[in-house]
Amino acid sequence: MKVGTDGVLLGAWVTVQPTDRRILDIGTGTGLIALMLAQRSEASTIVGVDLASVEEARWNGAQSPWKDRLHFEQSAIQHFQAEPFDLILSNPPFFVESLLCPDAGRTRARHTVDLPFEELRDAVVRLLAPRGRFALILPIEAGEQFTALCRGKLTLTRRTEVRTTPRHPAKRVLMEFTHAQTTIAPPPTEQLMIGTGEHETYTPEYRALTGDFYLKF
Repeated sequence: MKVGTDGVLLGAWVTVQPTDRRILDIGTGTGLIALMLAQRSEASTIVGVDLASVEEARWNGAQSPWKDRLHFEQSAIQHFQAEPFDLILSNPPFFVESLLCPDAGRTRARHTVDLPFEELRDAVVRLLAPRGRFALILPIEAGEQFTALCRGKLTLTRRTEVRTTPRHPAKRVLMEFTHAQTTIAPPPTEQLMIGTGEHETYTPEYRALTGDFYLKF
């Protein structure tokens, strides 16, 4: 199964509460994040939705101990209909205004062609339970754009910037939202460092966050 750092970060970082009974993974791909949430929340039903084929996700889920709680559907999230979810996650396409790649598959995976940020936001507002949370990971600049688009519809409640090493600026931001609330102050920005700067040496914080999912930890 293809395992990307962004997906692992999101699946490990997101807040999972005992009351989360329905979880939605938008753009599930191989089912990585859905599987991580199934491992973290034994009482939940996890649904993965993707515009592309979900056969790989179904196969991966069927090999896991949680196959009875995993369900995958091929559908555009803009048209997906379901009961509200307590938790929604997405590792969405993120090249908003860059040149399109000639390969159609890579274009869909990295550009907001099939899922513009406005339509992702509207789908979350429609499918999120009243007290639910929505979490996603984006590059820093795209994260700022998405947060601005959410004003008045979703409220940012948690934010963590991710740096690969101490020598590099933050490249990714993890964010968690709720339905719009006017009484919540902007959250402080937390920091997460993946590596120490030495070859294949990871920080204690990153090991602690992802240790339940990487065999090497």
